[in-house]
Amino acid sequence: MYQEKQKGRKAKIFLAVIILAALLMILLGPVIRKASADLDAQSAVSVEEAVLRSAVQCYAVEGAYPNSLAYLEDHYGLVINHERYIVSYKAFASNIAPTVRVLLRGEEEP
Repeated sequence: MYQEKQKGRKAKIFLAVIILAALLMILLGPVIRKASADLDAQSAVSVEEAVLRSAVQCYAVEGAYPNSLAYLEDHYGLVINHERYIVSYKAFASNIAPTVRVLLRGEEEP
């Protein structure tokens, strides 16, 4: 009889833990998604800053901004994950800093 009460008590505790875990997942889901979106946005900003730093370094060394993103990748060690990011690099003139825009793949432009 004592063992039956123990089994019933353990089953109730196990069920309570499962329900609590499910509630936590439901409540924390939006928080985790928001944190993930914030990290993705920050990583895109970091890539944009890296591109601009490389362009400024090229300008300091060569006296002109590069015409293309590929030039920075080939000559200045810039590494971009093109499977994850779409990078728009628009150079107007060799003495004007380029316009750089970085988007995560699958993200729509605002």
